[in-house]
Amino acid sequence: MAGHSKWANIQHRKGKQDKLRSKMFSKLAKEITVAAKMGLPDPEMNPRLRLAVKAAKAVSMPKDVIDRAIKKSQMGEGDDYTEIRYEGYGVNGIAIIVEAMTDNLNRTASNVRSYFSKCGGNLGTTGSVAHSFDRVGEITYPASAGDADTVMMAALEAGADDVESDDEGHWIYCSVESLNEVSDALEKTLGESTESKLIWKPQSLTEVDLETAQKLMRLIDMLEEDDDVQTVTHNFDIPENVAAQL
Repeated sequence: MAGHSKWANIQHRKGKQDKLRSKMFSKLAKEITVAAKMGLPDPEMNPRLRLAVKAAKAVSMPKDVIDRAIKKSQMGEGDDYTEIRYEGYGVNGIAIIVEAMTDNLNRTASNVRSYFSKCGGNLGTTGSVAHSFDRVGEITYPASAGDADTVMMAALEAGADDVESDDEGHWIYCSVESLNEVSDALEKTLGESTESKLIWKPQSLTEVDLETAQKLMRLIDMLEEDDDVQTVTHNFDIPENVAAQL
């Protein structure tokens, strides 16, 4: 499988991440409300809600905010949202997948198309780039969870398919269907994970130069700042020497 992209997971743009914190909370709250609306309002009985709550806790969302988002689902909120995926190319043919949750499909499609156009890319049709990614479950642990061999053994025993480890942590991959089962098994041996979620994992990564990285990051920033966009996934990697110049 593809090598792990530090940039995509560590998100070294700390200032940018701090700026987006309130927006991130809003998006996570929306996912929690919709997940609770689609199933039971109990995370233990609703796998999607459990993942959403875990993601919220991973970024230190207050418990009362999480509880309020769940209660909203019982008050009729979340009915009007439609989940939709957009696929396109950034500069130099870099593949990008955008997942959105919206109450106005025309508005969201227009905005996403505009972002791609402004940044030298183009929006494609559904399926145009998804073939370059694998839909998998990803479970993240800090480096303190154990050495690479220990985590690898625990992951394989839990039913995972692959593990990538470095000085920053461990990323464990499994099938979509087995994410909750693998996550539960790992908690018994490694403790609670930092994050557990479904992702689009690029089958290969393309290293980019400074100019390309700047253009792609501008596009990703515009997408992430849109209230309707939930996640943005890409298949480029920024070498350390280039990242140091950003």
